[in-house]
Amino acid sequence: MEIRVGIIGAGSIAGTHARILAQNKRVRFSSVFDVVRERAGAFAETIGGQAAGSPEAVFEASDAVYITTPNAAHQDLAIAALERGIHVFSEKPMATSLNGARALLEAAERSRALYQIGHNRRFADVYKCTRRLLKEGAVAAYSVHIKMNRGELKKPHWVADPKKTGGFLYETPIHLLDMARWLFGDVDSLTCLARSNVYHELDDFSILMTFVDGAHATFTSSAHASWLFPFERIEIFGDHTTIETMEMDKVRYSPGNEQESLMYDFTQKHWENRWGYVEENQRFIDAIVSGGQTPVTALDGYKSIELVEACYRSARQGERITLPLTP
Repeated sequence: MEIRVGIIGAGSIAGTHARILAQNKRVRFSSVFDVVRERAGAFAETIGGQAAGSPEAVFEASDAVYITTPNAAHQDLAIAALERGIHVFSEKPMATSLNGARALLEAAERSRALYQIGHNRRFADVYKCTRRLLKEGAVAAYSVHIKMNRGELKKPHWVADPKKTGGFLYETPIHLLDMARWLFGDVDSLTCLARSNVYHELDDFSILMTFVDGAHATFTSSAHASWLFPFERIEIFGDHTTIETMEMDKVRYSPGNEQESLMYDFTQKHWENRWGYVEENQRFIDAIVSGGQTPVTALDGYKSIELVEACYRSARQGERITLPLTP
């Protein structure tokens, strides 16, 4: 089975997906569109296919599309593709508002086509290892600390524009908001404090989350922390036990007092594997071929948007927010 794949948005992350897809014999690149025509042309010369003059032209030539534009364009492009019966892989976030996410979720439920959202951390070795340890009962997650910083909002140029991103939490922090659900279950309620310190938007966040099972987590995120390692970390505390992640590189596990700690080190794996990009692309193509469900669904994407919106509501209103949200 040959799958014609089109790409909308010819930036850096599109290149990552394209390099991986190029190794899949079931994929043939059909076309690529970018608002900068020259960039689309150069991209098509590299990966194959044609430079398209519009997203509609990509839809007409494709069985599946990758949406790798700035955030604010994701929702409308995905809905348009799904309504045409075209499979969609969309980079996160699925939308930049709760109403937009709901509209896309409903479109995905109506469509005969598949939809997958690009929460790549679910396929990263450190987080798969962490989830396995939790499932095996190595640590009961009584309390958790999550840190997801960004070094700057300067590259790419549009990430400091909330009209294009939806706000900082829709950028890298949404990855670990999704990871919180994936590892610890649904969030029951949260409180968020936030300030604008460096950029012209809220760029420092302190969040307290309570999960449905009673566990609680602190979640901190700064948009201007520099890229000091590890900018991304989860610490999980149980009955005299701890799991600690270090970006996409390592997991350290302490099984108890006066026992040796264990280190799981993934640094020698290629970064595209280590960060989960290879598996998420493989699983998307597998789902199309088999007709099965994608591993990260539109509902998963909606739930991550719901967490972002709950944080912003709490920060604006100064109140604890209970989930699920009403639009």
